[in-house]
Order: sequence, then structure tokens, then C-alpha cells
Amino acid sequence: MKILSSKVYQGKNIYTLKKCIRLDLDLEGYSEIPSKEIDNFNQNLVIMLPELTKHRCGIDEDRGFIKRLTEGTYLAHVSEHIIIALHNMIGVEISYGKAREVSGDNYYVIYQYEYKNTGLEAGNMAVDIINSLINKEQFDLDLRLSKLKDLLASEQLGLSTLVICDEAKKRGIPILRIGEESIFQLGYGKYSKTIQATMGSDTKEIAVSIAQDKLLTKELLSLHCIPIASGMKVKSKNAAMLGAKDIGYPVVLKPQFGNQGKGVIANIKDEIELMQAYDLLIKDYKDIMIEKYIVGSDYRVCFVYGDIVAVSERIPPYIIGDGESSIENLIGNINEDIRRGEGHEKELTKIKIDDTLIAYLRQRNYSLESLLPKEEKLTLKDNANLSTGGFAIDHTELICEENIAICKRAASAIGLDICGIDLLCHDIGKPLSEDGAIIEINAAPGIRMHHNPYSGIKRNVAGHIIDKLFKEKPQKFPLVAITGTNGKTTTTRLIAHILSLAGYTVGMTTTSGIYIDGKCIYKGDTTGPKSALSILMNKEIDAAVLETARGGIIRGGLAYDVADVGVITNITQDHLGIDEVETMEDLAKVKALVGEAVKEDGYVVINGDDKMSISIIPRLKSPLIIFSHNKDNEVLQTNLKKGGYGIYVDEGHIIIQKNSNSKKLIEINSIGITVKGILKYNIENAMASCAAAVGLGIDYNTVRQGLMSFYCNQNPGRFNMYFVNDKMVILDYGHNKEGYKCVLDGLKHIEHKKLIGVIGVPGDRPDSDILEVGKCAGENFDYIFIKEDRDKRGRSIGEISDLLEKGVLSSKFNTMSMSKISSETEAFIAALDLAEPEDIVIVFFEKSEPLIDIMRSRIDEIKLATLTAK
Repeated sequence: MKILSSKVYQGKNIYTLKKCIRLDLDLEGYSEIPSKEIDNFNQNLVIMLPELTKHRCGIDEDRGFIKRLTEGTYLAHVSEHIIIALHNMIGVEISYGKAREVSGDNYYVIYQYEYKNTGLEAGNMAVDIINSLINKEQFDLDLRLSKLKDLLASEQLGLSTLVICDEAKKRGIPILRIGEESIFQLGYGKYSKTIQATMGSDTKEIAVSIAQDKLLTKELLSLHCIPIASGMKVKSKNAAMLGAKDIGYPVVLKPQFGNQGKGVIANIKDEIELMQAYDLLIKDYKDIMIEKYIVGSDYRVCFVYGDIVAVSERIPPYIIGDGESSIENLIGNINEDIRRGEGHEKELTKIKIDDTLIAYLRQRNYSLESLLPKEEKLTLKDNANLSTGGFAIDHTELICEENIAICKRAASAIGLDICGIDLLCHDIGKPLSEDGAIIEINAAPGIRMHHNPYSGIKRNVAGHIIDKLFKEKPQKFPLVAITGTNGKTTTTRLIAHILSLAGYTVGMTTTSGIYIDGKCIYKGDTTGPKSALSILMNKEIDAAVLETARGGIIRGGLAYDVADVGVITNITQDHLGIDEVETMEDLAKVKALVGEAVKEDGYVVINGDDKMSISIIPRLKSPLIIFSHNKDNEVLQTNLKKGGYGIYVDEGHIIIQKNSNSKKLIEINSIGITVKGILKYNIENAMASCAAAVGLGIDYNTVRQGLMSFYCNQNPGRFNMYFVNDKMVILDYGHNKEGYKCVLDGLKHIEHKKLIGVIGVPGDRPDSDILEVGKCAGENFDYIFIKEDRDKRGRSIGEISDLLEKGVLSSKFNTMSMSKISSETEAFIAALDLAEPEDIVIVFFEKSEPLIDIMRSRIDEIKLATLTAK
């Protein structure tokens, strides 16, 4: 077995609403060989991975997967379960997976993940395990698991970050991860905030720099008359000895720019210990400082935006002897506690055996091999940081008002909005000025000790941080996602237009580019998740309208979690045979994702006249808004009876109805993009846009104004009309049979002499669809120029034009009225040369800009066309 490719989905996708990985596998001849027929495979697999006995599998019974193995299952299915088991064995709780055949030996496996690189490596390990069992080769599971754990530790988020993100989710605030580090954007657009651990958008860089410099922090606090431990920087052993003599033993030696208690050597009692400590520190740290050792308990006070929200006493790690075990073994026993992790991923951190610990033991006449007498307690560190193995007890209720005031002054002196203040004193309930001192102030303080104290009340510091970050409750950020086969770009632009009239600064993605407040910042087909992210992360906008195409959904999933409104314009035959989408049902499932990813109190807009759109309704959980040309549409009427909305056409008007209450919104002929009612397909797009606006709660007057003031020529590439020397030119991006039919139906209602078409189709369409487009053109045009797109999309030169020609001729079209000119621009020039006044030239284009340049070269000014209906 081998991996052919892998794909990581970071959000909702067509396989699952969880983030997942897809592995494409080549079973290399084992597609029809069940595991039970591979010599000793099942037995050795379960011996290697007893975790598999916990899997209930699809039959949902104890040892369900073992039963499947015994009956005989196939290697893709086995790999899925191995991947899940490997995750669970390193403490990552996932449970979702599935395996599917593509063809022959080619399968894909979908599985949930929490951390991308760990998830991908688990996939590699699963394949290696299967191959080792088949080939009867040694597989060092312990070594590979150790490496997998190290990989997990390198990308795992700390508890501080996780609980802040969880609190944001509880408040309905969306979360976007920025890069591979622990940086997250909370919220969208101009209302968003950025966090990294417990540092937020309001945290000042200079304040962080000050806090990182322990000596500078000490000087500032002293200037503010805040009690501190006296100390200084030392650049040599002699300087350290002089400093100790000046401030008096015992002393503390530590890095000037250290963190998490690393490198801190406390309670140094004499010159010999001081020299040993200096020699140890100078190996790893350039800048070293000495300060007075303060006797007392170690407290962490958590300050959040002017409030003291939690206080913990931190206890150094210790062991208690049993008279039989070595100190090293006793430490190992403590590290077995399931609450202890390698870093910050759990409530507590494992005690690391390093040079500092060994030196600490040596000072107390112990070594790692020493046997500790029964019931004897040995503290392992002088500092109580959780990151070095300590634990915390909540004492928030005990801190006195004087100490609260001192801590607030200290945070203010440094300039931090969120910080952890470390202090030493005998009693946190007595004023620090009488007994104790502030030792450090920490930017980005860890908050796991407050959320999960070893004992005492849990304090929701993360909730305080979120509430303060979003102290002014953000206004609603409308997010609308639009998908479908035809009309989605027009609908997207019209919804954005309505929202802009409602006062929003709109970010929009379309097939033609990314737009911020009506200005294009990037040209191209931008209907995938990366383009959507560029909108959601933009700090200028307060609304997002996202055209969401089939290809982007399949290849990348969704960039957002849930939308306020999801719109499905229609689902018709297009792009079949691509990306494993073979049937209309497959296509409908892809498009349905936009409707599935909608808030519970949001709306899904469905075309009640479209059979495939109606078919996805059982998949949807949110309320519906149904639009239809017919007020008696059965689906629409059913939705109204359930208390939902219906948008329909009646007596030449668009009507909005909820329950039995109806409102006449606008006359069809007044809707700009319908061109006085001529373009029937744009009535559907107008209803879909109206429905989205209604779902967002936009007032009806604004919706009406938006529908009236948005015209075809504000909708690039969609029935754009021009006059060039008394010849009408229409540019349209119609790229499938339905698109052609809609446009040609509109042309029947426009006065003209000859109808001249420049036709082409993208290469990634089935031959049958291309033939249909050709036939449709042959049935409607007086003269046809067949051209080809520059991007052949996998086709050879001339292949598309030959198919179109065949389709045109199948309609009994006169061959003398047809020309094949492969270049789009040359075909357009030929059409303009052929056309006479009052003729219409329509180009189904690939790129519109060169065509507009050609028109400009022929006249001084392109005139926008006005139409006379038949």
C-alpha cells in the first residue's frame, strides 16, 4: 500500500462538518484481499495495537472492529481505524473516519484530525504498519509513537489558548487561525480581535518588551513605590559576589530575559552555591541578574483590563519518599499523573530532569539515585512555576484590598492590559508593603492554573478576557454565502449592492475578483476558501458576501464556520465527471454544504422551482426562505404553513410573504437587471437576492431601492450591453447550456435584425454538454463564430471547436453562416465587421477586457445600450 496524495480540510467540507484529512491510497493489488486472508495479519495487528479492541466500528457494538477483522475487511478500512487508534494513543480524542473505493486499487480514507502535521504523520504510520505486517518486517512502534508525540507537542495549542477560543465560541464569536502558530482572529472584519495566547489586540508591544526585561520592570515598579526584591544585573562572577554581599544572602540568580521560571536558581545561601549557579546559568544565558531571596509563599495574581480576576498560590513540585524508590523513580511516578503533559497542553506539566534540577539536588546532598526515606518530603524546585512542574491552589477570595490596589498599580506602571503578577509573601491577605514583594510581571500569562487549580474554585479568566476584548458588543456582521450553477455571481453582486445601501462596508468574492467596498483588490476567479478568508480577515469590512463555487467547496471546503444566510440559486447539470462528481445527486450534495453551514437562527434560501435544489431540503437544519415564479408552488406553500418566508411573483410584482401576511415589494419591470422584465432569469436572481436580504433583516425599502438601482452593466460579464456604431454588442459569461438558453431567451424580446453569436465553452465540460451548447446556438443564431478559450482545461487545440461545430450542425444550421476562428478577439472582430446597424453581436466570452478594448478602438466612446422590447 502507498499514499498517492493527501488533502487537509481546515473547515466544513463535503465529507464531514468536522475538519478532516483525505488520504488517497493505492492498495497495490490488495483491493479484493480481506485482511483475514493475509497470513497472521489480524492477530499481529491487534497485538501491536490493542487500542483497536475499543473500536465499535460501523456495527456499533463492543469489539465491533475486531468482529469486522474476523469476518474479513479491507486494508483501506483497516488504515482508517489504525489512524484513529494512533491519535487516541497519544491523547488526541478523535473518532470519525471512513474509507471509500475510487476504482480498482485506488481508495480514499477520510479521518478527523486536531493537528494537521500530527494527523498527516498518523496516516503515514498507518500505511507503514500495514506494509510491515504484510511483508513480515519489524516495525518499531515505540520509536514512531515517540516521534508522533514530539510532533504533537510541537504544534499543540496550550490550554490558555484553547480556553480563550472555547469562551469565544460560547459567545457565538467565530474563530480563524492565522498561520501555524497560536495566533487567532476572533470575529470577522472590523469587529475582529487578534489574540496570541493571552495577549490581545489591545496589548502594547512596548509594555510586553518592558515586562520581558525583569531588570527594567524592577526599576519601573520601584519608581512607582511598589515593593520589590532589591537586585541588579551582574556581568561576572565577581560582580555576582559583590551584588550578593550588597543585598545579603540568601539570593536568587536568574536570566534577565527569562520566562516560565526557566533558569531561576533560588535560595542561594553562600559564595560556593553562587559560583556554581553562575557557571550553570552562563552556559545558556547572556544576561544574568541577582536579587534578594524573599521568604514566603509564591502567588500569581491575574490582572485583566483593570480587574484582579484570579489569585493562585503556586506550590513547587515535591516528592515523598517510600524508603525504597530512588528520587528519579519517584519523579517518574509523579509524571505518570494523567493531568501532567509535556508542555502547556494539560493542567500540569511533567517535572523535567535537567541540569538545574540535578544542581538543586546536589545543593541538598542528593542525587537522582538517592533513596528518599519513607514519608520524607523533598521539594524539587525553589520556584513554583507550573511550566517547571509546580501546581496551584486558588486563593482569589483571600487577597486583601491593599494588595489588589498594589497589583493594579503595578500593571498600570508597565502598561499591560492583561498580565500575571508574581509576588512572594507569607499571607496574601496582609498588605505586601508589610511582608513581601513583587518579583515579576508577565505578559501573556498562562491561565491554566486558574481554570484548573489543583484545589480550590475554578476561575473563568478566559471568559473575562473575551468579555473585555469585546467590551463593546459588536454589531451584527452579516455573512452570506451563495452557491448554485447559474446566477450565483449576479446574486452575489446584487446582495452586496443591497447591503452597501443599508450602510455596510461589504467584502465580496466573485468569479471576477475580490472586492472591498466596491473596489476590486484582486482580479481572478476568487470563489474558493482562501479568497473567502481574505475577506473575513479584512479589517475594513462589516459584512461579507461570498460566492462559493463547486470547485472551491470540493478542493478546500468552507473558510467560515456558519453563515447567517446560505443561498442556493439552482442546481443544474454542469461540471459532471470532474472531481468525482458523476451524477446530479453528487453535485447536489456538494452544493448542499452551503445550506448546511448556516446558523440555527439563520436562513437557507432555496429555489422552489428547481428540482435538485428542493432535493437537498432534508439535509438542512435552518429555517428556509423559498422563492418561486409561482405563488402556488407546493414547496413554498408548505414553508409558509410552517411559519417560514416565501418570495414569489404575482401579477407582475415580487411579493414577500410570511405566514399569511404578504407584502408587495416591487414591480418586475422596475428591477434593474431584468431590463424592464425582458431577462426572465434575472427575476430569479432578484428573488434570491431579495430573500437573502429579508433573511438578514434588511428593511424592505432598502431592498426595493437595491433591486431598482442595480443594472446589468454594474454586473460585469453578465448581459453587459453596448452600442458600437449602431450595432448592439452583448457580453456574457454564459458557460453552459442553461446559461446560453437564459441569455438567448432574453434576446428574443429585443428588437434586432440579425443575431450574430461568438460562442465557446470551457474545456472541463462533458462532450455531451458541449454538443448541446452548439445545438442551442444553431437553433437561435443567424450567424455563428466558433472560438476557443485560451485555457483549454485539459483539451487539445481544436477539440472544443470541433464539438461545438458538430452540435451546431445537428440543428440543421447552414454551414455557410458559420466560421471557426480559434482566437476570441479575432472572432469578435470578425463578428463586428460582419454586423450591420440594428444587428446584435453577443459574445460568450472567456476574458472581457480585450473585447472592451476592441470596442474602444472603433469609437470615441462606448455607449451603454438602451433596449426597445418587442
